[in-house]
Amino acid sequence: MNQKNLEFLKDQLKYNGFGETFDQDLKEKMLKGETEFKLMKEGVYGTDSMTAVLNFKKSDQSDLYFFNSYHVSLKKEDSKQGLEQTFYINNNSSNITLKEAYNLMEGRSVNKDLKTREGEVYNAWLKLNFKESDGNSNFKLDHYHQNYGYDLEASLEKHSIKELNTPKYKEDLLNSLKKGNMQSVTFVVAGAESKMYVEANPQFKTLNVYDGDKQRINHRESKEEKKAESKQKENSQSNNDDEPSQKEKNNNSRSKKAGRSV
Repeated sequence: MNQKNLEFLKDQLKYNGFGETFDQDLKEKMLKGETEFKLMKEGVYGTDSMTAVLNFKKSDQSDLYFFNSYHVSLKKEDSKQGLEQTFYINNNSSNITLKEAYNLMEGRSVNKDLKTREGEVYNAWLKLNFKESDGNSNFKLDHYHQNYGYDLEASLEKHSIKELNTPKYKEDLLNSLKKGNMQSVTFVVAGAESKMYVEANPQFKTLNVYDGDKQRINHRESKEEKKAESKQKENSQSNNDDEPSQKEKNNNSRSKKAGRSV
């Protein structure tokens, strides 16, 4: 067994979201010297159950093994039919991690730095298209290139999200959304705080907003926020209108004096 190859594969598994639970199993499989082998990981995300089968293959020219892909099966509690998708592994940072795979299969979008065939790096949002196949029994993976024009930060700033006021929290929020997570945030509307959830929607260049029960609210908060701010301005203006200005007071005072002198 090639020890360096083992250490490389262990690191590869860890950085792709599989942790260190396979270290011993991986070593045992490699010691057997089989041409191909699989490892299986089961997990639960909320009420969803997910199984990942990892595929390894030995090189024809050496004793090196390669982690080529992993096949994910997702079963949702409220659905009889599950989803399946194979994710392929490359020797770079553009790989889809296990959590990102789950987020994609949940219908959310993931932001990655990718490379062209010529090696040029570019940024894109990825989203599974559940209506189309890529010809390999996989759902098509749609790309929304950096030139598509989606600005996540600008989409966030259209809402009164408390975490945006703290640089560290803002950075964490942006990073989490780029990984495809549905992230909990604090909305402040008319001075009242409420827990909400948000997720990136690059396809429509917007932000999906959910209430505390994770029910889509179709940007209702944004509209209510605008109404609340408008009402506050109206009330402020009304109060100012009810109270005469100093100039008006002085004019009234002069009028009264003039009336007494006639």
